[in-house]
Amino acid sequence: MEAQALQFFIACVTAAGFGIAIAAFGCGIAQGIGLRSAVEGIARNPESSGKVTVTLLIGLALIESLCIYALVVSLILIYATPMAGTVTKLLGV
Repeated sequence: MEAQALQFFIACVTAAGFGIAIAAFGCGIAQGIGLRSAVEGIARNPESSGKVTVTLLIGLALIESLCIYALVVSLILIYATPMAGTVTKLLGV
C-alpha cells in the first residue's frame, strides 16, 4: 500500500512537472509570436498603435491565463492525491 502511494505520488509530480514545462513553453512561443506580429503591424501602420497595443495586451493576458490554469492543475495533481496522508508519513513532512 505504501509503495503504491509513493509510486502514485512520484507519477503525479512527474506529470505536473512535464505539464507546467509544456504549458510554459507553449505560452512563451505564443506570446513571442503575438508580440512579433504586433510590432510588425505597428511598424507598417504607426497610426494604429493604440488599437494594436490594447488588442495585444488582452491577447497576452489570455495566453498567460492558460499557463496559470496549467499551474493550478499541476498543484491539484501534487497536493490533492487520494493517498496524501500516507505519502506525508513516508516523506516525514
